[in-house]
Amino acid sequence: MASDLLSQVLHAVSQAKGSIFSNDAFPAVDFTTIKSALDRLGSREMVIYKQIDREEANLTPEAEGIAAQGSHEAKVFEAVRQAVDGLKIADLPGIVGKETAKVGQGKAFKEGWIKKDKDLFKAATSNIHDSSREQLQTIQQTKTHPDSKVLADLRKRKLITMQKVITFEIKKGPKFAKEFIKEETDLTADMLVTWVSTTFHPSLQRLIYHHSGAWKTVKLKPYNFNAMGAPTMSGALHPLNKVRHEFRQIFFEMGFEEMPTNRYVETGFWNFDALFVPQQHPARDLQDTFYIADPPVADKPRPDPVGRTEKLADGSIPTPKSQDHPSQDYEKYWHSIKEVHEKGKYGSIGYRYPFKEDESLKLVLRTHTTAVSTYMLYKLAANPRPARYFSIDRVFRNETVDATHLAEFHQVEGVIADFGLALGGLIGFMEVFFGKMGIHGLRFKPAYNPYTEPSLEIFGYHAGLKKWV
Repeated sequence: MASDLLSQVLHAVSQAKGSIFSNDAFPAVDFTTIKSALDRLGSREMVIYKQIDREEANLTPEAEGIAAQGSHEAKVFEAVRQAVDGLKIADLPGIVGKETAKVGQGKAFKEGWIKKDKDLFKAATSNIHDSSREQLQTIQQTKTHPDSKVLADLRKRKLITMQKVITFEIKKGPKFAKEFIKEETDLTADMLVTWVSTTFHPSLQRLIYHHSGAWKTVKLKPYNFNAMGAPTMSGALHPLNKVRHEFRQIFFEMGFEEMPTNRYVETGFWNFDALFVPQQHPARDLQDTFYIADPPVADKPRPDPVGRTEKLADGSIPTPKSQDHPSQDYEKYWHSIKEVHEKGKYGSIGYRYPFKEDESLKLVLRTHTTAVSTYMLYKLAANPRPARYFSIDRVFRNETVDATHLAEFHQVEGVIADFGLALGGLIGFMEVFFGKMGIHGLRFKPAYNPYTEPSLEIFGYHAGLKKWV
């Protein structure tokens, strides 16, 4: 038990003239138990202790045999020496063993103890010094060797293994005593009063108490105001949220307004038709998009209901900068989009197919946040002015889930509306945006994208990977 170990430590220290070592005094006690006991005694200044870390060398079974009977090379030399006229090479394994013959003859040749005469081994000297055996005997007794090169060589030969050993040097402290007195950590009711039960009627009892005064004689444990507090487990931002926060701050620094993105369910009109994605496009198939079964269709585009409050991705309410304008005609907008698809308008010849209203009013889990951008730009068109919008939120695709794909991911999107914009403005914006993330020296490559014109691919040099990505 722990209390018995405390007494044993105090007794061992009291009997010693100086320091004691835990591995000598308590070889059977594990590290955690002895450390706990020393911590208790050390906190009361009854003992002073110091942790000592060192490496011990332990002999392998092969090395123990060498220490007891001699090295392989010594055994080979002895067998050759006893054969006065020389020992046949083929007979050596049968005398000393196959493994000893294999290892020992090379070492014996290297030391100059034996020589080869045709098919015979002959002794080249009369006396030898078996240094390997002597080194291993030293390690067996002291658990180490003064020459580090010897230890390295024996480890290489797999004759020893190194083991880390932790021991404690223990000596008397300023408040040393032979007996460990348990200290009370709390002031209890029993230390203050004593309860006595008396009977003054066969069916009645009463309790009488008086001051016990026991608290005056007990030893109370002092508070350690220098002790470290217990570590408190705390939460942390998810890596995805940390990146999202970094992007948001960059957009805000560049004067952007965050778009409300709390509508995960959109109509096919805002998600596809208003972006001029034809109704026969493969992206609108069931294998690419999640459709809502109930209700089967939504209302046509209309103003937001009175009292409805849009929310941002983090749940906050946006500043009302882009409200419905009295001049906005959603019915007219609906028919304009339909006409562009069927016949073309504004210089377009359209897709020339019959526009299906039911297809446009199907409900889907939005496949991109561009559905929100389209809605915001329509509102902006009623009162044209320079504006900068951004969004960072979840979108959904009917993807096959694997190591690099999920059915849900985040999209970062930005929209700039202004007069006189050109491609150079987009390139300049990208250089500033990525520069704020520490990515400089961008390269831009023309690319084809069926829904944006002109389109670019952006490359940045990754110093860690040492390549353009």
